[in-house]
Parts: sequence; structure tokens; C-alpha cells
Amino acid sequence: MIFSQSNQVILQGIAGPLATTYAPLIHSYGTQLVAGVSPGHGGTTIAGIPVLDMVEQVVAKYGAIDISIIFSHPYEVLDAATEAMRAGIRQLIIISQGVPPIDMIHLIQQAEANDTLVVGPNSPGVILPGKMLLGIHPPMFYTPGRVGLITRNGPLTYEVARLMTKAGIGQSIGVSLGSDLIVGSTLPQWLQMLEEDEGTDAIVLVGEMGGDSEEVAANYIAESIEKPVVAYIAGHTAPRDRRMGHAGTIIEVQQGGFGPDLGTAESKVSALKQAGVPVADRPSQIPDLLQRILTPSRIKTRSKTLQSKRTAS
Repeated sequence: MIFSQSNQVILQGIAGPLATTYAPLIHSYGTQLVAGVSPGHGGTTIAGIPVLDMVEQVVAKYGAIDISIIFSHPYEVLDAATEAMRAGIRQLIIISQGVPPIDMIHLIQQAEANDTLVVGPNSPGVILPGKMLLGIHPPMFYTPGRVGLITRNGPLTYEVARLMTKAGIGQSIGVSLGSDLIVGSTLPQWLQMLEEDEGTDAIVLVGEMGGDSEEVAANYIAESIEKPVVAYIAGHTAPRDRRMGHAGTIIEVQQGGFGPDLGTAESKVSALKQAGVPVADRPSQIPDLLQRILTPSRIKTRSKTLQSKRTAS
């Protein structure tokens, strides 16, 4: 796993109301939150956390920083992320909502050039249950375990984690990629990270209608992922000709000339099933699907099937 309890973490935009609320929770959960950054507030403390004006001042005082959680105003996120990357920080968790798309394009270009992982924007961040909180996940819904949870929708992350916890299935990580128009990391990136993580035995993928992320992920699972995966796709009942929050991205897909079906819940479910991924009809079915595929015989069978596909290709 790219995250560990030894990681040093800062919180940019700590003087904002949301950050001020969550900083104590992040710190008390066990995260090594060494400082906050908020221009003009240097020399103060928030919930016992020292605040400095610039990221480079934090690095000079506390040494290398691994992760920055960004709560800055959406129009200041690009500057905050750039400042963090220039200071050598290579994992950025962007909680802010409504970052301008052009700013995200520039940010992603910089992140690729600097080998930096970006989660978000408009994301609750990342949680390693029982170890560290990098965002605003409600920790009471999670329990330590060996199933990785990747989603595109924040509230669904919490709901699925709660259902898994009630069923006695713990999580190795919970991550929501974010719900803004343009986000940093992708489903295939996270699938590969969890495939390589020794603390993860299975993966839950929670998607939603709009875009082609899940179709791309399905192809990637078929070609490259050996660990068992189960999925759920939200948005089956959303009308196709109306903007409905997260589901509204389907309109962009249709306007882009990709055809009327790509991006629909049905298209995503079909692609995942063709990749051999069990798909739940509703979130409450996810624990049962996990309990079925986590048996040693099912894992062994899926591994052999994937190996046969690769040999044939």
C-alpha cells in the first residue's frame, strides 16, 4: 500500500470551516498530521495543530512530507497543489468541491510530470481503517480488514463500508475518486494498486452512470487483475435525458458522440459481467457476493481463468 501510518501529513487550507472541523478527527484517528498550512495564519494553532503560512516552511521545520490533504477554496486548489508538489509531496488528497476544470487539467499534467498521485477533487479522501484517516470519511462505518473499497461516489463509500462492517467484513482501504467533472486518479490505477497490495484479498468497485470509467475498468480487470472483484453500479432508475447530480455526466458522453448506451448503468453492468465480475443489484447484496468469492476455491478458479486468457492472447 502506498499509504502507511508512518507517513507525515499536512492539511492545506486548515483555517477554513470544513478543515477546522475535521482536523481534530484526522489527528485523533492516528494520522501523523504534523501541521496545517494557511497563508496569513502562520504562528497560530488549530485544535493543537501548528499552522504555518507556506508548505516549504513545514518541510524546513518537520522534514519531508508524504501527503497533503487539501481543503483550500476551489479556485485556490491549483496553487495549493502546485506548492505541495514543488515541496516534494507526492500524494495529494483534494477534498474541495468545484475546482475549475481547466485548473484540474493543469494540475493533472503537473502530477503526471512529477509522479504524483491525486485523489479528488470533491472526494471524502482515503481511509485505512484503524490506521489513518486522510479526509472526511466517518470512521464509525469502517473496520480493519482485507477488502479494498474503491468508489466514485462519497456517500456510497460510507454505505457500502457500513454494510460490509455489519456483515463482519473488514476493509483494507476505502477511497472515493471524487465527483467533480475532472478528477485525478482512475479506477484502473487503484485496481492495480490493490492488486499489488499484500494486505488486500479482494476488491469492491462501486460505480455510477456517466462516463466510461467502469467500462475501462472492466477491460482492465479482465486483462490484469487476479484478485476477486465484486461491483455495484448506481443510477439504474435515473432518466437518461435529465441532469441528476452525479448521473448528469451521461449527457457529456452522449454529446461527445460515443453513442446512446456508453455511460449508462446497463452498459457498465454488462461490461463488468463480461469481465467475470459479479455485480450486485443493490448495495445490500455486496457482503453476500464477497462471502461467496472469498472462498479459496473461487479465488483459485478465477486465477486460473485469468492465466488462461493471458496465455491465449
